[in-house]
Amino acid sequence: MTTGSWGSVQLSRLLLRETMTVTETGGTNRGMDLSGQEAYPALPRTRVVAAHDNVNALQLGTPIAVTMTDKPERNGYYAVTTASSSTTEYRGDVVTADWKIGLDRLGSAGEIDLQTRLTGTVRANDFSLTGERWHAPPIGHTGYYTGSSNPTSMSRTGADGAITVYRSVPTGVSPRWGCPPTSFLSGRVRINDTSGASGLELEGTERAVPPAAWSLGNGLVNVTPTVTAGVIDVQAYTGGAWRSKLWNVTVAGSGVAAWDSATILRNDLEQCILRLVASRNPGRATLDLTLRRGARVVEGYLQSGSSATLAVYLRSAETNTSAAASGYVVATNNDGDGNRFAAGSARTFTAHASGGVSKAAVTAVDFWLGVVAGGGSAAAGDTALDLRNQYIGALAESTHAVRR
Repeated sequence: MTTGSWGSVQLSRLLLRETMTVTETGGTNRGMDLSGQEAYPALPRTRVVAAHDNVNALQLGTPIAVTMTDKPERNGYYAVTTASSSTTEYRGDVVTADWKIGLDRLGSAGEIDLQTRLTGTVRANDFSLTGERWHAPPIGHTGYYTGSSNPTSMSRTGADGAITVYRSVPTGVSPRWGCPPTSFLSGRVRINDTSGASGLELEGTERAVPPAAWSLGNGLVNVTPTVTAGVIDVQAYTGGAWRSKLWNVTVAGSGVAAWDSATILRNDLEQCILRLVASRNPGRATLDLTLRRGARVVEGYLQSGSSATLAVYLRSAETNTSAAASGYVVATNNDGDGNRFAAGSARTFTAHASGGVSKAAVTAVDFWLGVVAGGGSAAAGDTALDLRNQYIGALAESTHAVRR
């Protein structure tokens, strides 16, 4: 996004030209105020508008990494205190976004740890499962610490690189880890507006999302709508490429209508939630999609205003083995990419003949969709049983900065 000789500043997901002035204050709270301008021409108009919207959508109080091309000595972790942008447009000529961002400095990578607080209990389920407590920090993190008890770990290679997933994280512990600010975004979950040729990553929750042009991804899993109403594309990154499977989303035996709206419910680096709404006659269907950093599965929650059979299943049927009594179904054989689909729910359900989840006479059903990477030769942590356990055991997660 940089133009000419300008450097860039990265604030969380937001990339801006380093044309700004920097004002710093000392004392109890060390502050840094940034101000600058994005402009068309120089940048594409869509980028200027996106920068304006992303500045105003910055979430306050949460730790973000700030990195600069020309002022690397200011790199570190900060919390946003204020954010504003004003835009001016002379149609067909010039568009500008004049922005101001106030930051509190939390510390450099050498001064602070990032602490992950895993809270709540395992997902309520009908199978008496305790699940697996797991966690995936950013790619490039260092010094993962859980006290005197250490978790095991595995590696999953995605489009962003190899991410470490810690398994059997001790209970009652909030893991601490370090991370260079330049690596803090690696392996993140993201929501993109794909209506443009390049796709724009969206910051915060106060952002408009085109209901038919979005993507939800974490480098391992990528979910998009399709041109067919009621069908979502769930892609898995394996063997150095994206592998696609289409899934029908149906209510009372019929595919849901085209999505009327898409709303961001959560947009953090460790987890994003996107809500889709489609009209019914009468009423509506709502689908919440959740993706976590390091996960091989996308989580879903399908709701209808009236009781009906709710189902999510493969558009192209695959022979499958039902372990519905234990919370999941999985393909019987490897597909052409050497993988096997897997799906399940925390509640009792009927395995769909095509491969998927179906539940009769309900107004809501939870589910997960994913891939057993490597199929019959999947690594420990990537089997269908492991994916089920990780879905059941996934906990609420938040990231905090603490002094070392």
